[in-house]
Amino acid sequence: MSERVLSARELNRALLARQLLLKRSSLSVPRLLEQVGGIQAQYAPSSYVRLWTNLKRFRMADLDRLLEQRKVVQGTLMRSTIHLVSAADYWPIAEGIGPSRQEWWHHTFGKEFSREEIEGIAARLDAKLTGRVWPRKELDQQMRSHSTTVWSGAWVALIRVPPSGTWRRRRADLFQRAAEWIGPSRADEQAGLELLLRRYLGGFGPARLADAANWAGVDVPKMKAAADRTTLRRFRDEEGRELVDLPRAPLPDPSTPAPVRLLPTWDATLLVHCRRARILPEAYRPLVFSIKVPHSVGTILVDGSVAGSWRAEASGAKAVIRITIFEKIPAAVERELREEAAGLIRFVEPEASSYSVVRKLGAEPE
Repeated sequence: MSERVLSARELNRALLARQLLLKRSSLSVPRLLEQVGGIQAQYAPSSYVRLWTNLKRFRMADLDRLLEQRKVVQGTLMRSTIHLVSAADYWPIAEGIGPSRQEWWHHTFGKEFSREEIEGIAARLDAKLTGRVWPRKELDQQMRSHSTTVWSGAWVALIRVPPSGTWRRRRADLFQRAAEWIGPSRADEQAGLELLLRRYLGGFGPARLADAANWAGVDVPKMKAAADRTTLRRFRDEEGRELVDLPRAPLPDPSTPAPVRLLPTWDATLLVHCRRARILPEAYRPLVFSIKVPHSVGTILVDGSVAGSWRAEASGAKAVIRITIFEKIPAAVERELREEAAGLIRFVEPEASSYSVVRKLGAEPE
């Protein structure tokens, strides 16, 4: 029996449903993070904007409190970038990608050290860091004192701790050993890879195994081995490539309406591992990811794909959200966009006394 072929439109709606972009959710924040595969958070405000976009009711203080309670954490995880994940997911993910990160480091930087030497350096550094929160400057000094070339993130698991990495204090400048912040690991690489595959397919599937490996930052053979240990269903895309998926994961009707949504910078749905779902039209990719801006731009989804960008500004008591539309949109969508934008500017600038939405049609984001 041949596998069912999924159209790009079906894959688009599946990704939107799994990323909770078809309708807002009542899930708890930790459970939401597990559903969407974490939120890329090297720019701290991105997490808050994404949670506002996904949840029926969300306040900035909600995430601050969960970070302080250690129910959600920020750490260097998939693709060696900072992600916000549930505390329960942190160690399996860290263990799943850890050996791959170490192998990459050895291949790229570590040829003058044996693995035994690096492990010894890392063990001494880990012991030195025990017992306190470390500001970035002091942490860097400790790493240099142990070795100028040890990439500690691959061997010493560190959590970015609040108030660092929050809306009001965005710098990633306070860290503590993960084993102290949330307790020691009880996971291993095999279990971690299996969780990574389930999280990817649950949040981004159906997908090729190469997509899952790209997202996680591991080699395809490792992800394939995890797939061989996991019960999966199989499809084909329009080009005949095999796609895998979790049993009973949602596959909405391709005619399902997609509401206007505003996404934060570096949103994972826009990265190359998701090209199959055509969330970001290739003609607009240079407008979203550009050397002119440090961390991409906020984007506007219309009918499930990027159709513009947004930027929030505040001056004194006045708050403005500037939206740039890359293409003409119907009047009804225009009204929906303005309503969504008005809600977001009130969320990100709660202390302002006046709000406005400024919109333009243009070929480039402001």
